[in-house]
Amino acid sequence: MLDPICVLLLLVLFQVGSSDTNDQAGAPIDYGSFKYPSARVRARFRYWLPDSSVDTVTVQEDIKSAASVGAGGVEFVPFFNYGGALGGQPKGTDWSTYGFGTPAFQKMFRAALEAHKDAGLVMDFALGPNQGQGVPAEPDDEGLQWDLTPLSIIIPANGSFEGLVPGWGTGQLVALVSAQVLSTREFSSPIGTVPGQEPTSYSQLILKYDTLMDLTDGVSSYGHVSLKFPTVENGLRYQLFAFYQHLTLHKNLDFTSNNTRKVFENGSYAVDHFSTRGAKTVTRFWDEHILTNGVKELLMEVGNYGWEDSMELTSNICWTPSLPSIFYKKYGYDVKRYLPLIMFGNNNIIIQKNEPGSIQCLLDTYDQGAGYVNDFRGALAEGYKRYISHLTSWTKTSLNLQMSAQVSYNLPMDMGALIPSVSAPECESLGFEDNINAYRHFSGPANLGGKRVISNEMGAVKDKAYQYLLSDLLLSVNRALAGGVNQFVLHGQSFTGDYYETTWPGYTAFLYLFSELYSKKQPSWANGFSEVLNYIARAQYTQQIGIPKTDVAIYHKDSATDVTFSREGGPTALIKNGYIFTYLSPDNFALPQAYVRKGVLAPNGPAYRALVIPGTANMTLEAVKKVRSYALSGLPVILSGGTPNYYMSKDSSNKDVFGKAIQLLKTTQNVYSTSSELVADKLASLGLYPRVKIQSNGTWYPSWREDERDGIDYAFIFCDGPASTGHIEVASMKTPYYFNPWTGERTPVLQYQRDRGHTLIPLTLSGNQTVIIAFSSKLHKDIDTPTFFATQVPSNILGYDYSKANGMLLHVSARKSDTPLVLSNGQHYDKLTKLRPSEAFELSNWTLTAEHWEAPQNLFDGSVIAVKHNTTHSLKSLSSWTSISGLVNASGVGYYTTTMSWPPIDGCAEGAYIVFPPIKHTLHVYVNGQRVPPLDYAAPKADIGGYLKEGQNEVVVVVPTTMWNYLRSMFDKLKSGGRPPLYTVLGGTPGLMDNGLIGSVEVVPYITENIGW
Repeated sequence: MLDPICVLLLLVLFQVGSSDTNDQAGAPIDYGSFKYPSARVRARFRYWLPDSSVDTVTVQEDIKSAASVGAGGVEFVPFFNYGGALGGQPKGTDWSTYGFGTPAFQKMFRAALEAHKDAGLVMDFALGPNQGQGVPAEPDDEGLQWDLTPLSIIIPANGSFEGLVPGWGTGQLVALVSAQVLSTREFSSPIGTVPGQEPTSYSQLILKYDTLMDLTDGVSSYGHVSLKFPTVENGLRYQLFAFYQHLTLHKNLDFTSNNTRKVFENGSYAVDHFSTRGAKTVTRFWDEHILTNGVKELLMEVGNYGWEDSMELTSNICWTPSLPSIFYKKYGYDVKRYLPLIMFGNNNIIIQKNEPGSIQCLLDTYDQGAGYVNDFRGALAEGYKRYISHLTSWTKTSLNLQMSAQVSYNLPMDMGALIPSVSAPECESLGFEDNINAYRHFSGPANLGGKRVISNEMGAVKDKAYQYLLSDLLLSVNRALAGGVNQFVLHGQSFTGDYYETTWPGYTAFLYLFSELYSKKQPSWANGFSEVLNYIARAQYTQQIGIPKTDVAIYHKDSATDVTFSREGGPTALIKNGYIFTYLSPDNFALPQAYVRKGVLAPNGPAYRALVIPGTANMTLEAVKKVRSYALSGLPVILSGGTPNYYMSKDSSNKDVFGKAIQLLKTTQNVYSTSSELVADKLASLGLYPRVKIQSNGTWYPSWREDERDGIDYAFIFCDGPASTGHIEVASMKTPYYFNPWTGERTPVLQYQRDRGHTLIPLTLSGNQTVIIAFSSKLHKDIDTPTFFATQVPSNILGYDYSKANGMLLHVSARKSDTPLVLSNGQHYDKLTKLRPSEAFELSNWTLTAEHWEAPQNLFDGSVIAVKHNTTHSLKSLSSWTSISGLVNASGVGYYTTTMSWPPIDGCAEGAYIVFPPIKHTLHVYVNGQRVPPLDYAAPKADIGGYLKEGQNEVVVVVPTTMWNYLRSMFDKLKSGGRPPLYTVLGGTPGLMDNGLIGSVEVVPYITENIGW
């Protein structure tokens, strides 16, 4: 008999599919099937390569091991201790020889590709070391990152200045600007979240608008200038601002080398992210140094996405030398005069949140100069679009692949405007904080852009290394799915071999600070992790196939995106009623699909039935005109909670014109005004109901996709919060089927009602549980489907089986029947059985065999999975290992064994369900040596009737732990790449965590009743 892992490998191997450049939803790629999704549709791991000196065979084995647990491949990231930021190269290696793009790296890259080919996988690849934000280059390469450094000096009281402009020699002078300062205030910014970060003080200057002057032309070639300003009184003054552009020489791979003859020996430089020139520096390096000797052809065969992470670039002001010309072309005026206004808060708005600048300049005008700042950021976005468009074009035309990136992340731009610019836009669970509403801000522009894949860097959680429970991963995954994400790159997979100055359990990215370090050195890897990855794969399958449909678009515009979106929860009334909504930037209105037909926006895509504009929104004049044209074409537009704000541009002189345009919009046909609390009511009054209408005593999030190719519509429902009951209602008369993402089984829904073209399905969901319901008129050809359904089902029915051979078999428990069984064919059952089913009972007298996973005697032997030994424990109750003597600091795998007599003495029983508490990590069940199919981790219940025998029956439950409790006990001995865990420096080491099987396990007997075919 084949091992299940071998079967999985074979299935993946034959369902890879060739690479392609079609990034649109509904693309005719090989999706595989629901039960066995193809490698391209499955989740992948971010794989951290320590450097190219490590053992090639081990890297290949790691990649194939990823396939064995159900991954579709890896995102190959040459990590280099976070680009050298976490301590540089350890003793023994040489990044001049083993750095990014070296011959050694090319050999390693080829080996990784070959492993993917052998295992039937697809590989994503970082475009540079660390986050992929640059490549090795000569330090004078003008495609590297630029900065705009501001310097300032106060003009003497007599108004005269003669001499060198401030900061002369810092770089190339871009502009010299003067202005009268009307007032000054001092501020101190709050302490940031980065350890050791100090609060930053800054000065706020109010400048007199009509005194702003560009004096650049008066500066001599050697930096001398002679200036005379009007005399001022009452404490007023003039101030001079000089702006210099220069290369930052910021490195994304930084190390010390005594030899810099070769380009690799300088490390790797971040490139200009606001020009095509920066992107060309990247692609030129790849063409010259990596895509040779047959590597290009192999990459074209098994590659998937070229990839770039969130931008961790720092600067004074985001800049590129071509920005003034980009700005002028876009806005029609010169930016140089207004540079003092953009010298604050226009660097890295996340990493440098506490370092926005030392001077903030505002104007004495209505908008304080915000219009100029908005325009600057808009020009930056144009430059970034050129950058990312070249990378996207290169991956498509040169490699026949696609590009994925965390678009504009951390930089002062409107992310929503840029998301459609890349093949597979990527967000992340860390920055988005698992916020469903934040994800909807991201997925909206991607959906309108027709993107098949909306990717997510999933599972990076601070203080959770080696302690990240898979139930927590699933919660994050489900919340992202509910927000429109449909592909996950798990953070991340570790190299499992030996590395310099590294103890067991091996190379640990981020020095034990961030989760997670997935590999065969985690007890869950071979004990349940594949079930989680298969769940994710099947969920991704249903959320990638076909076209996503959305009920409502919500307008949103900011010049710089806060990815948490202030942690807002979204319109509660829309959520309560089940409206599927996403957000759009007005920049998205220029996309090809952004047109209205028959009152629907993007009819061939998301098919929005209405556009909501909140009173808090910032609207451009162009957006008002576009929205009015949509309304005139029949799209319902709802102004919610008041009149939207004017999105400032230039000197905001169009504000009055904007006001008149808004008034005209309000009087336009199909435009309605209401309070924010009554948006759902207004939609309903217009006959615009949710595609998946929700009525529940909890919070349920639906999604809806339509696969015209297979004739299947998919409803995905996520219960966000505690257990709840309710029903969904869809405008479809197609037959509903449950698609179980845990097992891959597809079964007809037993209970539902039909009324006037609608189908209503009752549901009871546990917290963090999902359900996938497919609606189809064709699936009866593949799935045995009864000719009837139940319109009312008593609560004592635990489950059912249906086949054409045996009919509908109901599993009836001892629970008191609270209602008759009513079928659609008119049959009515007041009492299903004359027999008395046996009562439920709890399993007890457990014996725990704890398999301890511990370090090898030679602690620097990182290739060892673990040294294992067993201890045995008799348990009075199922409690955490931390409360069991001898297991407090232990990690490993628990084998819980008990027996039960079958059938029970009292009552009748033909089968039984086994019921567990919600699964925290992973769990396998064996009954009499036979493996029970995977359980739903949120509602773990399984029919074990087919495994039971008369007499004594053995139940074995296999529960792996995390490695945290054991590793925590030896933290002072651990090293990775020559550095200790960061907790030893930062302090605050997390405490022990609960492990093992906790709670009670119940067996619920049933008898079967056949109610027909």
